[in-house]
Amino acid sequence: MANLWAISDLHVGHRGNEGVVDKIWPTSPDDWLILAGDVCERTDQLDEVLTALAPRFEKIIWVPGNHELYTTSKDPMQVFGEARYDHLVEICRHHGVLTPEDPFPVFEDPDAGPVTVVPMFLLYDYTFRDEGLTTLQALARAKEKSVVATDEFLLSPEPYATRDAWCRARLEYTRRRLAALPAGTRTVLVNHWPLRREPTEVLFYPDFALWCGTVETADWHRTYNAEAAVYGHLHIPRTTWYDGVRFEEVSVGYPREWQERGLPEPLLRRILPAPAYTEESLGHYGVHFEVDPKYRDDPERFAAERAAAQERLSDRRVAARERIAERRAARESGAGPGRGGGPGDSGRAAREKESEK
Repeated sequence: MANLWAISDLHVGHRGNEGVVDKIWPTSPDDWLILAGDVCERTDQLDEVLTALAPRFEKIIWVPGNHELYTTSKDPMQVFGEARYDHLVEICRHHGVLTPEDPFPVFEDPDAGPVTVVPMFLLYDYTFRDEGLTTLQALARAKEKSVVATDEFLLSPEPYATRDAWCRARLEYTRRRLAALPAGTRTVLVNHWPLRREPTEVLFYPDFALWCGTVETADWHRTYNAEAAVYGHLHIPRTTWYDGVRFEEVSVGYPREWQERGLPEPLLRRILPAPAYTEESLGHYGVHFEVDPKYRDDPERFAAERAAAQERLSDRRVAARERIAERRAARESGAGPGRGGGPGDSGRAAREKESEK
């Protein structure tokens, strides 16, 4: 029986994640695999991963994450923005891997019949923000809390003026392609970033949601008759349901994350045929790893500890400012420059936990 599997956020360039690809195998020679973004950070790494995986599966479907779109000094291809994305697409096509630029494949679900798999590249537009805030205000507040995604430095939007402008162009392109599907087509929607904001509500640093999607896709699971929606990015492997549609976050994450909680169980998430688990059987969080009992049995405690962590971060930020003010006053009084941490020290914890996603 053929299965449609999914996984994301392999981050094979991070020490400790190199061996994850060796654990990815089908259970049938007819199995398909979705790679839902953040496989790696460099173009040569993507080529290496696809060289390993393509022969194992009947078909592989890839969508980019933010990390594949980074251009770092270590990358052998110094291309940026849309040109970089086009180069990644060409690497995939060299291996026979499908992308958001290719015809949508149809998976024959042995139980439910044909389902069209829709790989999408949509980015984000900073609309996962609190009501009443403009984009600039929301970004300023996040920066004030030392939560700034690495995208702001490494993800070039060229030739578009901004990342949200690129997002709008991708939304328009993808809507046109989806509108061309025959009426009644059942789909599996695949995008690195979640289509709805609700999955970001469990982030330890909620301001990171700015870099996690767009409100424009909130009803796409209904509009386009989705059997399931597949995404990654958040590094919280879980299953949730919205309007009766299954949303599957299929990430592996960084070693510091999965080594503490364990790899997702199972490593590959079966999307079709539909798995047997339900919202009730998975529990409050819907996660696919063992939750600390004190959080599993007491969600309010988790919320309280998250608020306390955010307060500690705020306190560290205030303390850092006070140290800066003291050093400035000392310099002005001729007492010397002093020594100590800079203004960025207060945000190190936040950046390590969230911003690299």
